[in-house]
Amino acid sequence: MIRRASHTIKVYILEHSPYLIRAGPDGRFLILTVMKNHNSDGFLAKKSPGKNMQIKEIPQGTVEKCSECGSTNLIYNYDTGETICGRCGLVLHELMMDNSPEWRAFTPEEKASRSRVGVPASYSVHDKGLSTAIGRVDRDAFGRKLSLSTRLQMWRLRKWQIRSRVHSSVDRNLAQAMAELDRLSDNAYISGPVKETAAVIYRKALDKGLVRGRSIAAIAAASLYAACRTTGIPRTLREIAEASFVDKKDVARCYRLLLRELNVQMPIANPLTYVSKIAERTGISGPTQGHAIKILHEARRRRAAAGKDPMGLAAAALYIACLQRNEKKTQKNIAEAAGVTEVTVRNRYKSLKNQLGLEIPD
Repeated sequence: MIRRASHTIKVYILEHSPYLIRAGPDGRFLILTVMKNHNSDGFLAKKSPGKNMQIKEIPQGTVEKCSECGSTNLIYNYDTGETICGRCGLVLHELMMDNSPEWRAFTPEEKASRSRVGVPASYSVHDKGLSTAIGRVDRDAFGRKLSLSTRLQMWRLRKWQIRSRVHSSVDRNLAQAMAELDRLSDNAYISGPVKETAAVIYRKALDKGLVRGRSIAAIAAASLYAACRTTGIPRTLREIAEASFVDKKDVARCYRLLLRELNVQMPIANPLTYVSKIAERTGISGPTQGHAIKILHEARRRRAAAGKDPMGLAAAALYIACLQRNEKKTQKNIAEAAGVTEVTVRNRYKSLKNQLGLEIPD
């Protein structure tokens, strides 16, 4: 068994074997490494009779440590790409590349059958990324410049390759819609998985014939808003409409069409998801955000938030928390950050104050 010591790493070396087994980056996985010149005295210790495995301690001089507390107990979360300290909880890195495959294999035959090359299929590409593309490089594999006749031939092949990729009307529609989804995702700061969900919703709408006679940009914006609602991303319909070139009423009409025809069950909007967004825009402190979240939990328990706009409720809860914690924020500042009117914040503030029996200092 491999365990991590304070300043050393336990490495197991099999006798009569060119393999070295060591711990992975987080100390939980085993990595099998082929040693060069395994018969030499480099890594191998002297053999002892009656034992087929030996242990050699290797100095651990390159182990990453936490910059806050100096601990080497680091947690590697490959799902979020974060490196977290297991002692103090500091996030050391936010972007980490996972080079391991997305599948598991328990036998060599299963691993060989699952091996593959190329990028995975993506619904946000009109042909799912399965077609090839001829580049514009005018040199061959050896770096030699192509002749004029060869360059003209490759130019013609490239032209027909592009035409064949968008041959049918459905392909042309998808190519235009996926380009619009990419632009909307960049403008609204939407992540890749949410964009993939929006692409799946748009493809379902296209298969049902909902796009015919309607604006492609409006259906794409409605699909992106539906994906944000499904995944719990705090994006309002107004923000999606502002990122698009379509009016808000058209996006709302197409959104209701998708819900009705595709039988999509949307979760109820939670005002808790908008608290941090509004607080970040207005510079409200963390303890005040926590107090606003407690107010919203109490409002949900007493059913005081039923049928109310979640953005207005979040703004009113933040305003009440600022008053109770003596943090100077006006209704105008919070309303502008939330994208609602001051009247909405004032009405929600009065209703929460009366129904929850809150004491507001003068």
